Amino acid sequence: QVQLVESGGGLVQAGDSLRLSCAASGRTFRGYVMGWFRQAPGKERVFVGCISWTGGSTYYADSVKGRFTISRDNAKNTVYLQMNSLKPEDTALYYCAASPHGRFSSDQYDYNYWGQGTQVTVSS
Repeated sequence: QVQLVESGGGLVQAGDSLRLSCAASGRTFRGYVMGWFRQAPGKERVFVGCISWTGGSTYYADSVKGRFTISRDNAKNTVYLQMNSLKPEDTALYYCAASPHGRFSSDQYDYNYWGQGTQVTVSS
């Protein structure tokens, strides 16, 4: 059974940092692009960023570029989302996802495995 399990969410103040983790199990994700998405209350789920299988390349939404960093440790089957300089508008449920297509994509329909999400709340 394939599982993606996010952790690390919480309540922080504006300007703080937080690191989310996504642990994968149940299959090998060799060649998979791993992505992060988020969904704010009452809004659609949107792309945050993604990382290549090797970890050598990343791609970010403009809203988080320069503040968020994605990394991965394939030996641990874990992907990370380091979030710095958090803003109240970053408040959302954060999901990790896996795409088998081997190319960067901001389209959630290119990702076929999803975690259950972890809540991040940023107070002003």
